[in-house]
Amino acid sequence: MLVVAYARFHNHAVKPAALSAPALAARLATNAGLTVIDVRTPGEFAALHAAPARNLPLPDVSPAALTALGHTDPEAPVYVLCQSGQRAQSACSRLAAAGFAQATVVTGGTEAWTAAGLPVVHGHTRAIELERQVRIVAGVLVVLGVALARTVHPGFMWLSGFIGGGLVFAGITGFCGMGLLLAKAPWNRA
Repeated sequence: MLVVAYARFHNHAVKPAALSAPALAARLATNAGLTVIDVRTPGEFAALHAAPARNLPLPDVSPAALTALGHTDPEAPVYVLCQSGQRAQSACSRLAAAGFAQATVVTGGTEAWTAAGLPVVHGHTRAIELERQVRIVAGVLVVLGVALARTVHPGFMWLSGFIGGGLVFAGITGFCGMGLLLAKAPWNRA
């Protein structure tokens, strides 16, 4: 059943266009006016980001937000970065659905940009990447569920099961509710 759901989701999902970080850097060398957005949280963006990128957190991605950043032509390309590529794909899908046909994922995200030795801006924040925050919170909740099931009531085992199911769902669909909640935490909005 799970495999069927996975296949159905991926057969109907349209993958956004993709471009490598060095290829984007080459395009920027000939056209510095291209729109590059980073959809990570403001805390992650402040810690380190590709020099040409502007921050537009994933929950805020919309045509109106792009217009506010000065990108008014839906036919013009928009290059989207995140930490490693997952959130960028989600943002590009959202933009494509809104009419921005040239929304393009920068493959490998900020990690690939940095690994290629391209210019980055280092900030002074100590924010942990959102993906690591999700792993930490999920791990704590699983351990807590097991400990409470062992010491208080066996029904607490459902907490661990719920978190495990949520991780499987996030892996299959690319949607992580815990990540969206953590993105709204005060330390990620700085």
